[in-house]
Amino acid sequence: MEISYVPVGDYLLPEIQLSDPPDAPPLGKYGMMHKAYLKEQKPALYSRLLLSERLYPLCREIDDAAAIRLKTIPDKEAAYEVILHELVYD
Repeated sequence: MEISYVPVGDYLLPEIQLSDPPDAPPLGKYGMMHKAYLKEQKPALYSRLLLSERLYPLCREIDDAAAIRLKTIPDKEAAYEVILHELVYD
């Protein structure tokens, strides 16, 4: 495998391309919220997950779990509080 480089100013940077998620549906509200949280609050973890191509599956898993929890909690207001608390403190 050969690595190609792109000149940027006085530097040569490796040309890295990530593969797209295979025909996956777009992330929902809670998956996008978790992605934004990681990007803003934990940039090193966000970069590591992004470059290892594990960011989308993690956000997809969180989005699916949130959808299931929303269905199981009868009081919608309480459901939002539970999910937001878990996203911020987990």
